[in-house]
Amino acid sequence: MAKKEKTVAASRVRMHELVMPNDTNPLGNLMGGKLMQWMDICAAISAQRHCNRNVVTVAVDSVEFVSAVALGEVVIIEGEVTRTFRSSMEIAMRVWAENLRTGSKRLCTTSFYSFVAVDADGKPVPVCDIIPETDMEKVRYEQAEKRRTQRLEQSRQIREMAKIFQIGERPEED
Repeated sequence: MAKKEKTVAASRVRMHELVMPNDTNPLGNLMGGKLMQWMDICAAISAQRHCNRNVVTVAVDSVEFVSAVALGEVVIIEGEVTRTFRSSMEIAMRVWAENLRTGSKRLCTTSFYSFVAVDADGKPVPVCDIIPETDMEKVRYEQAEKRRTQRLEQSRQIREMAKIFQIGERPEED
């Protein structure tokens, strides 16, 4: 019999990545797209750990890079499920940079990712509930409903915009 609920802690994932030359831009800083790729992997592992199913990324809330990550620094990425809905999960993401020479760490970005659990045919399947235990987990759990409502409204607006632009048709060349 499948487990009906799991704790937030059971979904927690922590990854470390060393920033290498191939990961950087001409200024020697980690490229944003590379960081987002690592964040997506971490979030997917967290979501899969929670539901024990394949998952797909549905949405990423805004990602603001508040601190650049330099060549040679270590990126620490943490993710954990904050709330579950029928087949979807919200995953909180936090990213730090660590300077191995000085031992200093600084927060670089935070974001929320949304994933949906899917079966072998890619169809959404229900996920088990999440149990928030700490005060912070409970706050994020309660706030997740508002974030979800905002994401769903933004998704509706994007679909409307796609109709206006008639996605699929090739624009005329100037």
